[in-house]
Amino acid sequence: MEHITLLLGIVIVTALVFDFTNGFHDTANAMATTISTGALKPKTAVAMSAVLNLVGAFLSVEVAKTISGGIVNEDGLKTEVIFAALVGAILWNLLTWLVGLPSSSSHALFGGLIGAAVMSMGWSSINGGTVVTKILIPALAAPLVAGVAAMLATRLTYRIGRNTDTKATAKGYRVGQIASAGLVSLAHGTNDAQKTMGIITLALVTGGVLNPGANPPMWVIVSAGVAIALGTYLGGWRIIRTMGKGLTDLQPQQGFAAQTSAATVILASSHLGFSLSTTQSCSGAVMGAGLGRKGGVVRWSTATRMFVAWGLTLPAAGLVGAGAEFLTKQGPWGIAATAALLVGGSAVIWVLSRRNAIDHTNVTDDEVRTDGDVPAEPIGVVTTAIAAVTPPPAGTLAASPVPDTSVKAGVSAPTTTTTGAMADPARPATV
Repeated sequence: MEHITLLLGIVIVTALVFDFTNGFHDTANAMATTISTGALKPKTAVAMSAVLNLVGAFLSVEVAKTISGGIVNEDGLKTEVIFAALVGAILWNLLTWLVGLPSSSSHALFGGLIGAAVMSMGWSSINGGTVVTKILIPALAAPLVAGVAAMLATRLTYRIGRNTDTKATAKGYRVGQIASAGLVSLAHGTNDAQKTMGIITLALVTGGVLNPGANPPMWVIVSAGVAIALGTYLGGWRIIRTMGKGLTDLQPQQGFAAQTSAATVILASSHLGFSLSTTQSCSGAVMGAGLGRKGGVVRWSTATRMFVAWGLTLPAAGLVGAGAEFLTKQGPWGIAATAALLVGGSAVIWVLSRRNAIDHTNVTDDEVRTDGDVPAEPIGVVTTAIAAVTPPPAGTLAASPVPDTSVKAGVSAPTTTTTGAMADPARPATV
């Protein structure tokens, strides 16, 4: 019993460490667009997000109940399995943070839990129906719904304000963006803090401290809320840069539309008990807002890397969780070795991150190459298709490249001129 109590304490501490990494990993979900558009200063934004994450942790326990009693069968589940699951989730969170990819902390946790449970008790320990309805379907639907909603909201916003002065309305949209960012932070605390509550509650059930189906105790709710708030305050600056600058360049109108759409989707899912990925919802909303503005460009090279990370999260965290469970099954030395791997791997990732440090002082800078130039992003086929069916603003003509066909042998290479509103008035257009 003494060994179980010690192990249970280790699991609770590890779960809170995961919650901490979840906080700084997912800060970008709420505050990246607010910081990139200049609505709030970076440190002010993360402080506001931290407070609202803490408040959101007390609003509901539906998602926590889904995790503690829905994904895996509690009968025969050992505390070591939960420890192994957390190791897989933490290492994947830190790895994606290192490369600045907004992957899902939620799916990292689910993948680690599923992989460890399968290694311990086989596939029969997994409730497949719950995994499909509460994890996989929301994972596919959330970014699409949030993206379409943000794109439509962006177009509506620009249409409503088409006859108003841009500078006059920008201030109002920044105020609205601050309010919507606060709503996303509140939604993030409501959804993501509960995942740690659920995993700690599950550990307490396996350790015989709580009965199956019990709600999280108040001390669990408080500790999970504080851990995610502290992580949020530190700020995941790498991912904030990717979300705020790497996917698209946002104006205040787009930031407001993206955050409002994402917050609506997240809060609705929390109410229904869906363990939604806030990262995927917010990323989808940012891309939708980028497509919703005439001339907006989504950087599809960054988006593609993000999509790949989304697809790899569940299986990758599952494999690490399964490997960690294989070690913990060997006894006390295996548990110690797993803990050492977790600490060592985290330390290596931290050292690597210091080679190119990103913090609140340079988070809004454009990413530059070693030669000092800002890398250009070609317009993708999706952006081109969206722009083709979007009418230009009233009173302007769309800029269109017209090739100069007057080139003959011995004459300079073909050039391209631009007609319409963007053409140089001092130079006649080539026809």
